[in-house]
Amino acid sequence: MVEKYRTVEAFRDHFANFLSKQTQAVRDKVYWTIKLIEEVPRVSEKYLEKLEGTDGLYEIRVQFGGNIFRIFCFFDEGKLIVLLNGFGKKTQKTPRREIEFAVRLKEEYYAEKE
Repeated sequence: MVEKYRTVEAFRDHFANFLSKQTQAVRDKVYWTIKLIEEVPRVSEKYLEKLEGTDGLYEIRVQFGGNIFRIFCFFDEGKLIVLLNGFGKKTQKTPRREIEFAVRLKEEYYAEKE
């Protein structure tokens, strides 16, 4: 059995909705990336990067063919990564509205947790 360094879980259904709109090949690559994040002691910024200017928001980075996908997430209590929303990236800069939506979901997560 492979040791897990982290556990990845989705909050609500935004991640599942994003995933359901992708091809099977993209879904496979997303699952591969999540598995890597769970099982590797130190994850490269190629796959998981902290978003500057946010309070602990990260993006899981998935590249497939010529397409780039981002999944927002954050760490809760150390080893738990909570997935929020995902989107296909079409420009260099991450759209502000996507970041704002992820921040709102993170706030709702902690509000519901209390």
